[in-house]
Amino acid sequence: MRVTQNCEGTSRRDCLRLGLGGLFGGGLVNALQARDVAASSGDGAKRLAKAKSCILIWMDGGPTHFETFDPKPEAPMEIRGEFEPIATKVAGVQYSQHMTRLAASLDKYAMIRSIRHDQGNHGAGNHYMMTGSPTRIPVGCGAFVSFHPSMGSVVAKECSTGAALPGYFSMPQMSRSGGPNFLGAKYAPFVVGDDPNNKNFRVRDVAVPLDLLGDRFQRRNDIRKLVDRMNRFTDETAGDPAVANDEYYRQGMDLVTSTEAQAAFDISKEKDEVRDAYGRNPLGQRALLARRLVEAGVPFITVYDGGWDHHSDLFGALTTRLPSWDQTVAALINDLDQRGLLESTLVIAMGEFGRTPKISTLSGQTKAGRDHWANAMSVLMAGGGTPGGTVVGATDRNGYSANERVLSPENLVSTIYTKLGIDPNKILYTPQGRPSHLVSDPTTITELM
Repeated sequence: MRVTQNCEGTSRRDCLRLGLGGLFGGGLVNALQARDVAASSGDGAKRLAKAKSCILIWMDGGPTHFETFDPKPEAPMEIRGEFEPIATKVAGVQYSQHMTRLAASLDKYAMIRSIRHDQGNHGAGNHYMMTGSPTRIPVGCGAFVSFHPSMGSVVAKECSTGAALPGYFSMPQMSRSGGPNFLGAKYAPFVVGDDPNNKNFRVRDVAVPLDLLGDRFQRRNDIRKLVDRMNRFTDETAGDPAVANDEYYRQGMDLVTSTEAQAAFDISKEKDEVRDAYGRNPLGQRALLARRLVEAGVPFITVYDGGWDHHSDLFGALTTRLPSWDQTVAALINDLDQRGLLESTLVIAMGEFGRTPKISTLSGQTKAGRDHWANAMSVLMAGGGTPGGTVVGATDRNGYSANERVLSPENLVSTIYTKLGIDPNKILYTPQGRPSHLVSDPTTITELM
């Protein structure tokens, strides 16, 4: 698998060296625990929101707003860059030249151009946008920070339906602040690290190991049942963890042998024209798999798309990357719409911040790029009752800062929660009983409701 990393040099491989993959990676038992606790801890309130699922396309590293959704053609050359603007479906709104499909379908989704915050490094910016909560203390650019539960973990807790699959998936890895914090590892994402674009794609923990095909798998399960007849040290009411684990392993067996679970991951069943529409590349096929998980009842899926930290070679890299990215995201929105799923599925595309207005060249670099910039960014939102063709807010003439309808990450996250039927003003409690507001400012973006 290709390892992507940001300017601080922290990669998925580093996470594994630190042991974070096992802790936050969402093994099968923990994922099943998440579903179990979520189903038992709800208050029974009926959710009136239209959205039942959310697909978050996380553009890790901080995508440029200039070269995507907010070009500045009247700015000086050192600001506007090399790409030309193009017209969109909405009169008077322009995108950058490589966003052709999304420009032609702006009537199906909304664009937010005025979110800003003050966390200009990867660690803090990631945390703020993933949780709706700023970090409590200053953190380094490469930090893996978790002061608050991520949106995916909260949605897994609040919106799990009891379906066969876990409530929170992340592909191919978890973002550095995409974990559950005090909600516990049971609400960590189930990570699908393999590439669905590969011919022999199989999901760990959901497929029977190749060396156990046939009756060997069932024989091993039968042996385990014999061992489980041994007396426990305590009874179930006393909280013996072995008793609880028995139930999770039983559910694990159900998942491995579930035809519904196997069908959700069998992406080979998709028609060639559908797979081609999404793009025969890792991002495209993960987006398609995300749609299949939505159909299977999963409430939150993160499609992690790394490598947006373009301090150098911005224009060369994006000339190659943006056409296929544009194809994938437009295909996902269109496919959900055609299947009647867009009204009940929220689609978000964003990163931790935007990029600097002035093009720069870092020391030792020969090709220009843009640096971190949290004063302005663009966020795409589709589905879940979001009115298509809506453009919220604006940045100034040179893209330095949001200056119309200025919004915060809290406003964005509150909007996402509200569309999923979760009260952003809800108070969560840590295991020690300490209260924590889900979002400190529960004000939603009214134009998107």
